[in-house]
Amino acid sequence: MNAPMNRRQFFRICAAGLGSSSIAGLGLAPGAALAEVRAFKLARTTETRSICPYCSVSCGVIMYTLGDQAKNVKSRIIHIEGDPDNPVNRGTLCPKGAGLLDFVHSPNRLKYPEVREPGAKEWKRISWDEALTRIAKHMKADRDANFVEKNDKGVTVNRWPTTGVLVSSAATNESGYLWVKMARGLGVVALDTQARI
Repeated sequence: MNAPMNRRQFFRICAAGLGSSSIAGLGLAPGAALAEVRAFKLARTTETRSICPYCSVSCGVIMYTLGDQAKNVKSRIIHIEGDPDNPVNRGTLCPKGAGLLDFVHSPNRLKYPEVREPGAKEWKRISWDEALTRIAKHMKADRDANFVEKNDKGVTVNRWPTTGVLVSSAATNESGYLWVKMARGLGVVALDTQARI
């Protein structure tokens, strides 16, 4: 037989029942309120699909940016999650991919090209035009100095054996195809992709 309820227990039960019925009567259901928090956070954002930059698996991600896309307004990424429509990861992300937002907003993230001149101890920031011009000059100088037109038997080989190209596996098939065509056209022999590393 159950012990009889004392006066204090009776008041506690009545107060809990009255409080919960009052909240429900006012239309404040916890399930609906919690569901609205997620929708409100992403309500005015723009979805952009991309690929995780960390490894060769190339998981799909959806980045949510906040900003009205006006001419002088910079959008800010506020949320990143796995892309459920991507056949590679189907919405899941590993711990590195799940921490992409920290990677994007890291104060240590390098956003501009830098160069350390021979003999210097410090890196200096340069423009994108200067960086691409320097790369092109170094490539041309190396190719001119080391290009092999014919091998020792006199057969035309057109090889550039001193430079290699590493293609990112996070890139699309189309851009990878163009990189390979460019490298082969220049005579590059050492050609690989990040997926093998």
